[in-house]
Amino acid sequence: MYIRMSNNSIKQELYDVLSGKIKIRNGEPLQTIACYLRASQETSVIAKSAKQFKREEAQRLKAFAVDSGFWIDRIDFENYVSEGAEQRVYLRDSKHVMKLNDSIYYESWLDYLYNLILHNYFFEDTAYQLTGFTEFEGIIYSVVLQNYVSETGPTNMKHLNHFLQLNGFENIRNNDYMHKDLGIILEDLHDENVLTNNGVLYFIDTVFYLTPAFWKTEGFRN
Repeated sequence: MYIRMSNNSIKQELYDVLSGKIKIRNGEPLQTIACYLRASQETSVIAKSAKQFKREEAQRLKAFAVDSGFWIDRIDFENYVSEGAEQRVYLRDSKHVMKLNDSIYYESWLDYLYNLILHNYFFEDTAYQLTGFTEFEGIIYSVVLQNYVSETGPTNMKHLNHFLQLNGFENIRNNDYMHKDLGIILEDLHDENVLTNNGVLYFIDTVFYLTPAFWKTEGFRN
C-alpha cells in the first residue's frame, strides 16, 4: 500500500476498479463476477431477509461459476495449514497457499468479492488469484491462491499502526482501522494477518468493508 494520489482521485479510481473499468493484478475474474452479482441485485426489487438474500445470491453465484468454468468439483485437501472462522488454508506448493473462504464475515458474496478486489488494489505483492468456487458439506467456498510469505521476525504493531496512518487509515479499535475520507474500513490486522519479512510488512489476510459514505460520491457506474 502507498499513497497514490489525492483522496478524491483514489475514490474515483476505486469506483472504476470495482466496476471493472480499470484492471488490477489478478482482478479480472473478481471484477467480472462482481459485476454479474451487482447487476442481478439491481434487477431484484423484492424485499428479502439478509439470510434469504445471501442464500439466493449463492445459488446465482454457483450457476454463474458453472457456466463460466469457475466451478471446481474436486479439491485436494492435503497439506492442511490452518483454519479460522471464515476460511481454511492449505499449502499449494513451495510458493503458494490455497485458501477456501465461505464469506461468513460479509452480508453478501458481492461484499466479499469487493474485499478481494480492494486487497489486490492496495496490496499487489500478496494479491489473491481466484481459481474458482467449490462446495463442501453444503457450503459454497471461494478458492483463491496467494503467494506464500515466510516470517523473518514478529510484526511490530507500532510499525504497522504508523504505516497505516501514513496512508490515511486511523486506528478505531483494537486491530481495526478506517479511512474516513474514502469510507473504507480495514479490520482484523493482528500479527497473524500481517507478516514481516526482512522489515517489510505483508498483508496476507484482510477484511475490507465499504461504508455507506464510500458510495455517496457520484462516479460509480456499472
